[in-house]
Amino acid sequence: MNLSLYSAATGMEAQQLNLNTISNNIANVNTTGFKKSKVEFQDLLYQNVSSAGGQTATGNIVPTSVSVGNGVKVSSTSKVFTQGQLTQTGEEMDIAIEGEGFLQVDYPDGNTVYTRDGALKISSTGEIVTSEGMALTGLGTVPTEAVSVYVATDGQITYSLSDGTTQTGTRIQLARFANPGGLKSIGGNLFQETEASGTAETGSPDENGFGKIRQNYLEMSNVNVVQEMVNMIVAQRAYEINSKAIQTSDDMLSQINQLKG
Repeated sequence: MNLSLYSAATGMEAQQLNLNTISNNIANVNTTGFKKSKVEFQDLLYQNVSSAGGQTATGNIVPTSVSVGNGVKVSSTSKVFTQGQLTQTGEEMDIAIEGEGFLQVDYPDGNTVYTRDGALKISSTGEIVTSEGMALTGLGTVPTEAVSVYVATDGQITYSLSDGTTQTGTRIQLARFANPGGLKSIGGNLFQETEASGTAETGSPDENGFGKIRQNYLEMSNVNVVQEMVNMIVAQRAYEINSKAIQTSDDMLSQINQLKG
C-alpha cells in the first residue's frame, strides 16, 4: 500500500481545518472580547517494520527502528485567553476586564454563562444586560431616577440620582476557571462551563488575583492580524505541498503500472 497518498490526504484535511480556524480568527478581529483559537496537531499511528533494540541474525542489537507514519490529525482547537487591547469608548455602560475573570450572564435556559464582552446596556425594565438582552447575574435593576452610572475598578456600582444624591448598587462579581481553555464557545461572545474547564470560582474584581474593571473601555479581540496572515500563508503552503505529495505518489504508481514484463 502506498501510504504517502493517505498521509498526504490527512495533511490536506488537517490544514483545511487549520485554515478554517484562522479565517474565523480574522473574521472576528473587531469582535469585542473575542479570544482567538489555535489548532494543535498530532501524528497518527506508525507502522513498525522493525523495532529498535531487536537482534539481527548475527546477534547485534539494532540501534534504530524502521517505521512509517500514517499522517496527522487535529488534536484540539483551543482558545487563547491572552488580554486584548483596551479601547476607550466614552460610553458609560461599556466596561472592560483588565486581567483575569469573566462577567457572569443569565442564559435563557436558566444556567449561567460567561463573557469578556463588556458592551452593556440598560433594558426597558432597568436590568443591566448584554447586547443580546441577557442580564448580568445578580446586579438587580438600575433606579428609575438614576441619571448616571459609575463603576469602580473593584466592581462597585454607584448611581447618581436626579435629586443630586447617590445610591450604592450591587458589586459586580467575576468568575474564573482552573482551565479556561476547556470552556465551550456557544456564540454571542459567550462561554459555557464544562467538566474540562472546572467549576467557576467567583470573586470581586481587583481582589485575590481577579482583574480590575475599567469603565468607558472595551476589551477588543486578541487576534493579531499580521500573525494570522502569516499562519494563513504557512497553512496554504502546507496544503499545497501535501497536494504535491499526492500528485507525486500518483505519478509513481502510474510508472509502476506502465512497467512491462
